[in-house]
Amino acid sequence: MLGLVKIRVHKGINLPLKDAFHSDPYVVVTMGDQKVKTSCKKNNCNPVWDDELTLALKYPNVQIVLTVYDKDTFSKDDKIGEAKIDIKPYLKVLEIMSYHQDLPNGVKVDKVQPNRDNCLAKESYIIWENGKLIQDMTLILQNVECGEVKLQIEVIPKMLSEDAFYIA
Repeated sequence: MLGLVKIRVHKGINLPLKDAFHSDPYVVVTMGDQKVKTSCKKNNCNPVWDDELTLALKYPNVQIVLTVYDKDTFSKDDKIGEAKIDIKPYLKVLEIMSYHQDLPNGVKVDKVQPNRDNCLAKESYIIWENGKLIQDMTLILQNVECGEVKLQIEVIPKMLSEDAFYIA
């Protein structure tokens, strides 16, 4: 294991209705064979989850997929949309930062632009905060007419020693 990936799923924005009058959305995050999910928010197309999900980072190139579902009582849950989380830029910065941990809080270490490899709605900054790197991002849901999800990622690397860590 290379470390842990913390994903703080903050909120959904303008999620489409999947039932006649409402949606009961929740988020499932998968990475390889791992799957974690948020709580379900009843009757809400702009839910605030503020749930923290943790996955083991076993391989740096495994894709992280976020899928939003609508909870149904008497039938299979409806898929609202999905987005891919690209953590490769974050991991590159993390490796560099292992040698530069004396930065002040709030420093924007890198900027990630929306492109075909990610589902970013707008540019996203990797920020040094309280001795760790965080990246806030807004993802556009794919395969659906509308909807975004705001989240934050943080990787807690496996320590090799007191002052060095490993991310391949």
